[in-house]
Amino acid sequence: MKSLKEFIDTYKDYPKEGIEFKDVLGIIQEPRIFKELILKMSSSQIIKNAEAIISIDARGFIFGSAISLQVSKPMIVARKPGKLPGELVEKNYSLEYGENTLSIQKKALQKYSSYAIVDDLLATGGTVNCVSKILESNNKEVIGVLVVVELMKLEGKLKLNYPIESSITF
Repeated sequence: MKSLKEFIDTYKDYPKEGIEFKDVLGIIQEPRIFKELILKMSSSQIIKNAEAIISIDARGFIFGSAISLQVSKPMIVARKPGKLPGELVEKNYSLEYGENTLSIQKKALQKYSSYAIVDDLLATGGTVNCVSKILESNNKEVIGVLVVVELMKLEGKLKLNYPIESSITF
């Protein structure tokens, strides 16, 4: 079987100069590879121990929704500004090429107390840290984080205080 890394394209200087963007979309263009990845991620103890999954806008939704379906657990979304209706919990964060805000519907957090965070990529840890702070400020527990790709040289894992599982590391 091919390595998952073979399905990741790298785009230099995107979205700005000095960034090497790792594009995970090649994985979902190969149904057998995508299925194997989802089955692997779904078997994680982090997923098993969490009541719900929270996926991060936008590529995290692809992996989070497939895992949610596989394990029959609810999925909550963390979205960028202007994308969610209703009463929101919001937090600003910094990433390697700018700043942004994430929002979660307050109502969506009411039913569950423990979460697995799912995203496509862990770089500096800013996005995942933002979601974890939103959860913790609402008295919710972060069981751990699952990502498809982790960029080791950016040391995002060192900024997070819970288990991190990466399917691919660069």
